Amino acid sequence: MSTANREPARPAAGRAGIKKELPDRFKDYRHVWVFIELERGQVHPVSFELLGEGRKLADKLGVQLAGVVLGPPGEATWYAVAEAFAYGADLVYIAEAPLLADYRNEPFTKVMTDLVDTHKPEILLLGATTLGRDLAGSVATTLQTGLTADCTELDVDTDGSLAATRPTFGGSLLCTIYTLNYRPQMATVRARVMPMPQRTDKPVGRIIQHKVSLAEDEIVTKVLGFLPDSQSAKANLAYADVVVAGGLGLGAAENLQLVKNLARAIGAEHGCSRPLVQKGWMPADRQIGQTGKTIRPKLYIAAGISGAIQHRVGVEGADLIVAINTDPTAPIFDFAHLGIVTDAIRFLPALTEAFTRRLSPHSRDKLAS
Repeated sequence: MSTANREPARPAAGRAGIKKELPDRFKDYRHVWVFIELERGQVHPVSFELLGEGRKLADKLGVQLAGVVLGPPGEATWYAVAEAFAYGADLVYIAEAPLLADYRNEPFTKVMTDLVDTHKPEILLLGATTLGRDLAGSVATTLQTGLTADCTELDVDTDGSLAATRPTFGGSLLCTIYTLNYRPQMATVRARVMPMPQRTDKPVGRIIQHKVSLAEDEIVTKVLGFLPDSQSAKANLAYADVVVAGGLGLGAAENLQLVKNLARAIGAEHGCSRPLVQKGWMPADRQIGQTGKTIRPKLYIAAGISGAIQHRVGVEGADLIVAINTDPTAPIFDFAHLGIVTDAIRFLPALTEAFTRRLSPHSRDKLAS
């Protein structure tokens, strides 16, 4: 087939090629905001992690970092304000009202969008928690702006645009998303993806109080009561200092007991990779990885886990990763700090016995003597 009349192929348009001039109504949007998630008197730690990341973005842009606290009048709300300053905020916007005592989508969305319309932040970050995901979607929809969910990395481009990176296509690729022509640029980030910043004791700084122009009678949803999670003892993998996990290399469901034994011996949480949840060998709340929990422990021991990118996304924040696998070419050895090429089924009992002997009170007495 002749190609004489065919137009030459155009190069794929880069981000700069599709960027348009920011509409005038958005040009006075400035500063980085972090929503401080406060529920039943407790600040979710992801809020502090986001303040650490927001600090970096604000410094790059040469703007201020602000925390946003929505809650009922009282000590807990003002404690959240003080903690926002301790973790790096330059100023805090606070909205106090009894109707903000428990999270409901309607009043929180109304107050947050009012704040954005009044003070015009350039970037708004929220934790990818159940509450944060619900609120972020409603706020972005109401403001008709873009939202990048479940980000793993945030940065500022050379022209000041937020570069929000997140896994896509089942975690096999990472894509960077820009909200070029709308403001604010919104993103949610899961807990433990970003490191916890250093807390610094310092006095409370500038506070901007926002009057809530909403009455309880105007809100459709009502809080009739509070039922605590009946499974409050379930896995707390995201904030565990030591985690032991198993993968398909263990061969059978009963071999997961070897992982649990080691975890019990060293005071760790235990988890697994996604295939084991799919097989029904472990409950979903024990799954580690992109579609499970993101962890950032001091020590992570992975037994029989190959280390696909979906798993890597969830564990690469660990201080020390020890991989046990029979396959020396397994991807997990590309990012593990220590690799042991052996059969985890034989190695785990020996490791558990060694830890138990080393950590037993009797052994400590012998060592001390």
